[in-house]
Amino acid sequence: MRIGFVFLSSTLSSSSVIGSSISGSIVRLTPSLLLHRPFHIIPNRTTTRSNNLQFSARTTLTTSASSMSSSFKPEQARVPPALQLPSPSITKFKIGLCQLAVTSDKERNIIHARTAIEEAAQKGAKLVVLPEIWNSPYSNDSFPIYAEDIDAGSDASPSTAMLSEVARLLKITIVGGSIPERSGDKLYNTCCVFDADGKLKAKHRKIHLFDIDIPGKITFKESKTLTAGETPTVVDTEVGRIGIGICYDIRFQELAMLYAARGAHLICYPGAFNMTTGPLHWELLQRARAVDNQLYVATCSPARDAGAGYVAWGHSTLVGPFGEVLATTEHDEAIIISEIDYSQIELRRTNLPLEKQRRGDLYQLVDVQRSSSQ
Repeated sequence: MRIGFVFLSSTLSSSSVIGSSISGSIVRLTPSLLLHRPFHIIPNRTTTRSNNLQFSARTTLTTSASSMSSSFKPEQARVPPALQLPSPSITKFKIGLCQLAVTSDKERNIIHARTAIEEAAQKGAKLVVLPEIWNSPYSNDSFPIYAEDIDAGSDASPSTAMLSEVARLLKITIVGGSIPERSGDKLYNTCCVFDADGKLKAKHRKIHLFDIDIPGKITFKESKTLTAGETPTVVDTEVGRIGIGICYDIRFQELAMLYAARGAHLICYPGAFNMTTGPLHWELLQRARAVDNQLYVATCSPARDAGAGYVAWGHSTLVGPFGEVLATTEHDEAIIISEIDYSQIELRRTNLPLEKQRRGDLYQLVDVQRSSSQ
């Protein structure tokens, strides 16, 4: 992805404010008049003239704004041009975020995840999201041991086999958090999406690997064992067009912008922020991705285990297209049920028509994958 930005700032001088004060057009009323006497304002010649001036100014400003918008070339700010939002069969539904405790017992983790999915569905969820690395401890030592060959089928991937079966039985869409995936001699951090028929609709391999070093706080390098994914993932489901990111992917605004340009209603980020970055950045990043792109953002974390080698922050959350936190929880196990209403996306994009105000004459987001396929 190639992207370049030029940021400009401008100010409007006070002399540019038209009609703020014109002699003869202001009527001051004393309290006694307001309280006791009816009154009539008869426009005089000055008032009429000032109104004409203001109408003329507004017309000029509107015409000028339209002309400026055209010269700014907003349609060129996305290459290829942004896609329109599709119309899913369901536009208002409940989402379930399953914040799960993860243990070293893989079989137990799978059974526990299934129970949570079933509970979320019983509470009305049509879309259920699981956490990042929910079938395994989060560690470089564990990834090779717990990894599954998703493409090989059920026996080689009991975690995804369970997700497929429960999605089919419950007739729900599942964003299956992530698990360590083995493909040939490589390991990936992978999220699978299943539709209401139990079919694997998409597989997202974490694009941005979690390699950080904050001295005295936390050091972790996923790249010691994992390979980065190569493909952004947007999938059409019964509950809308969904973009997928995994944890560290949320830090890269370009990916979310790309998903918005591809017509996503919702971005799901299974993630496991830690006790250092979680308090400062977890909610901040979710709200930023949502409000910048005017869409829904859902995150799902493992529950916190203070005795684990890697301690998750928790706080799974749903954020609306105006940047508002619609539902969240603390760090313990929880199942969050909240409502998504896609009409809110159109409303907020009408309130703030950012798509029509972008400066394609100054910057562009290039979707390399879409561009190369055309």
